[in-house]
Amino acid sequence: MAPERQDTWLRRYHDTHAPAELICFPHAGGSAGYWHALSAAALPALGVRAVQYPGRQDRYREPAVRDLHRLAGLIAEALGDGPPPAGPRIFLGHSMGASLAHEVALRLAGAPDRGPAALLVSGRRAPSRTVTGAERLDTDAALLAKVRSLGGTAPAVLDDPDLLGLVLPALRGDYAALSAYVPSVGATLACPVVALTGDSDPEAPVADVRAWRDHTTGPFELRVFPGGHFFLGDHLPAVVDLAVALSAAAPAARR
Repeated sequence: MAPERQDTWLRRYHDTHAPAELICFPHAGGSAGYWHALSAAALPALGVRAVQYPGRQDRYREPAVRDLHRLAGLIAEALGDGPPPAGPRIFLGHSMGASLAHEVALRLAGAPDRGPAALLVSGRRAPSRTVTGAERLDTDAALLAKVRSLGGTAPAVLDDPDLLGLVLPALRGDYAALSAYVPSVGATLACPVVALTGDSDPEAPVADVRAWRDHTTGPFELRVFPGGHFFLGDHLPAVVDLAVALSAAAPAARR
């Protein structure tokens, strides 16, 4: 059963015998495929596996999970299955994916061979700066206006009724989950945390991203890049370099 559970939740786009593993968590409405370009850019130093949430791509027949805590628990179970990784495991999450990467890291904190040696969070306010229910998008028009304003989804998808019909259920589910999400702020990680944001990202102001330093007892670094909410696509080499450096700095027991 363990391999089946991992196969359900994790996608690998490039075969590699890399010495370290990067687990990537997509944004709201996003899919594992968002990380394909990063997977290629990370070769040969990192083996990338991307989380595939229900309700999209090959899992489009499944309903989206409208509770981020439940979703984090399911992902943690999948990452806890099977043999432990051969080397250090780094988590990278963007936007909603940053919150999920953090929640999964907390759940796996007691299993050092399964949890992350370091956490990269991108385009997301720190848990202590997240306001629950601050933005309710109760109509499709409001939801689509929000998605267009962030620029992470190709206009061709949003303008095509057939394609839009495929992505809307996942978008609705993810944004409903975000609206109801209450972050875990009582627990603190011990691993290094690196927080990334774009200098013109309205979703993740620098001051709110800097507050991630309060959520780990380990080293913390803030990196600000030119760009908006989806700045990552323009800075893949720098993000890969950060992940490689974090894996190289992992304790010998994790390698």
